Amino acid sequence: MTPTHFPGRVAAIPALPEQTRTPPSPRGLREFNTAPTDEARRLLLSCLRSLSWAHRVAAHRPYPDLGSLLAASDEAAYDLSPADLSEALAGEAWPALPDETYAAAHTALSAAHAAYEARFGHSFVIYVGDAPPGEYLDRILEGIRSRLANDPEEERVVAAEELRRHAKDRLVQLLRGAVGP
Repeated sequence: MTPTHFPGRVAAIPALPEQTRTPPSPRGLREFNTAPTDEARRLLLSCLRSLSWAHRVAAHRPYPDLGSLLAASDEAAYDLSPADLSEALAGEAWPALPDETYAAAHTALSAAHAAYEARFGHSFVIYVGDAPPGEYLDRILEGIRSRLANDPEEERVVAAEELRRHAKDRLVQLLRGAVGP
């Protein structure tokens, strides 16, 4: 499986550590709130590939502030049906590694991901935005290895939580880019 990327960034790996990120611009939220509904849904689908989630978050606009938008994102993500969750998981790429990562790490990640996907039937999803960039590989490999021990239902709960965290981070990134992905 070849990893896919979100425009301007690698799936599951943030561009900058949290403490050096700039906050989203008020203009970005204003643009999101006033975008045509179809455009807002398209933007939201770049954050989480669930039609149900995107429709619900777009339908509750305008949001008075970022916190309200993120709370609505969380609520909609928590309410995903099993089919919606499957749809969102199918749209995720497995975590990609920085270009400078050595070949053995790529091999280890590919093997671990293949085992995960064979066991659970979907891509491995992990949020590493709270880790220092030098720890991404270790967190990803540790996460796959430890979560392989989960039963399928337990893993769906964990994967849903990781998707929720990604959706929030991607929304913030989207608004930081003053709205176009």
